Amino acid sequence: MSEPDRNSDARTNVAIACQGGGSHTAFTGGVLKRLLREWPDEYELVGISGTSGGAFNALTAWYGLVTADEARAIELLDTLWQDLSATDVADRFVNDWITGLSRLESSGLPIPRVSPYQAPGSDLGKDRIRDALEQHIEFEEIPDLCTRDAPKLVVGTVDVNAGVFETFVDEAVTPKAVLASAAVPTLFEAVEIDGHLHWDGLFSQNPPIDDLMSIDADRKPDELWVIQINPQETEGEPTSLEEIADRRNELAGNISLNQELNVIKRVNEWIDAGHLPESDFAKTAVRRITMDETYHCSTKVDRSPSFIRELMSLGETRAASFLEAGPPDETEYTAPEPHHTPPTG
Repeated sequence: MSEPDRNSDARTNVAIACQGGGSHTAFTGGVLKRLLREWPDEYELVGISGTSGGAFNALTAWYGLVTADEARAIELLDTLWQDLSATDVADRFVNDWITGLSRLESSGLPIPRVSPYQAPGSDLGKDRIRDALEQHIEFEEIPDLCTRDAPKLVVGTVDVNAGVFETFVDEAVTPKAVLASAAVPTLFEAVEIDGHLHWDGLFSQNPPIDDLMSIDADRKPDELWVIQINPQETEGEPTSLEEIADRRNELAGNISLNQELNVIKRVNEWIDAGHLPESDFAKTAVRRITMDETYHCSTKVDRSPSFIRELMSLGETRAASFLEAGPPDETEYTAPEPHHTPPTG
């Protein structure tokens, strides 16, 4: 299968989708930093989406780009994660306490759970995120920044009342929308928007894909880059409640993500087979930048500066390898065949 035909002056349209995953999305910050620092001249960013921590990164990178340039976006990503890190003595104590409780619970030790509606300090984390975002992003400017030439911005949430996945696009991205995208129901109260309550978008499309593909024909992505936090495969059996819940959430996000990506690849195959006219449909390569590193599930709430720096450094390394790999290959246009390995013995 060949790549889409382009003349030498044509730009390659790229959309980036940032998966959520708590503190692990500092990895995404590192990926975006390296991509922006070494952004190929022949590529044009036409859209960026994110869920939960992925939304923090997507919004921050987008804002830096549309208000200035790549250097500003990189600077904002750095400062955002510095602000989100547990740096002072009190914050480090709280971070160590929360991370320690999570690790104890995953070991099987029964830890009493308290609803965020009953915990007196549940709003502190939400306020911390809001303050960090508003310190660097002028949200009231966003509607005027959403021009036709600006990359499309998409933030994913779940509408608790309607029972559907809901995205907030371009000028609809507000502090409430971003907070809703990160409102993990066991940690934060739901966020009310237009009379409906919203939770963390990890429950469904993680990250949003469809909105990135629903774009003007001349800006439709030639390549979709997915920054994937959740591991596709895992070894061993999750046994503690914490491990089971963590893997369940990973599967919920990955399964819906893979279904959407496979639809894109099927369309590519139908175009090649002549079932869809190339005059009306264009192929999109699906490319992934994966973390490929296993961390204990408790580290998804770990904001220690050293861990955040480690994740961002890993992200830069993975992004460098991705860029060195060059153009997409045939497998990034085709859907994998369904397979099941039967048990042995």
